[in-house]
Amino acid sequence: MPSVVGLLEQRECAARRRVDELREEADRIQAELAVAERDWNEWVIACSRVAEVLAPDEGDVAGPDVAVDLSDGGEQPVPAGASESAKSKSVVPMWRAGLAWSALSVDYQRILRVLADRHRLGQGPLSCQEMAVCFGLEVVPAKVEALRSKAKRMVARGWLVEPVPGRFSLSQGVAGQGEGL
Repeated sequence: MPSVVGLLEQRECAARRRVDELREEADRIQAELAVAERDWNEWVIACSRVAEVLAPDEGDVAGPDVAVDLSDGGEQPVPAGASESAKSKSVVPMWRAGLAWSALSVDYQRILRVLADRHRLGQGPLSCQEMAVCFGLEVVPAKVEALRSKAKRMVARGWLVEPVPGRFSLSQGVAGQGEGL
């Protein structure tokens, strides 16, 4: 019968092997992530270039208008050459200290503004249904799910946290920067 010390040494060896395997797997995943991020960045650049090519020239006075969905449910015409921040379906960058809220599209900025007001007043997280009411939207599944999708994307990118499933608030760093610089 093996000794207690022998059994402990066997378990330690097995644990070391498992740690080594997990480290190798983590390295492999990290490498895959780096490739995916590079591909994503190339895709974003390509989309930007395509948008520049397809955008009308600045001298094109009679260019088409693009409608932007406002929080009150209405639409307001915006010239096709308007800034990227006015586009409602732009990419949400990863949050980092010093990144201004203006890096986000108007819809995402509205979500941050509502949650910042609640944070300033010491109120808790908001559900997407409550956000829809704040924005004056109809509380119907399509509108609520659109807000939920945006909020989940902002959680994944570090702008928001979801302390309770379905309820969102500003992440600590975002709340600490006030009105987004």
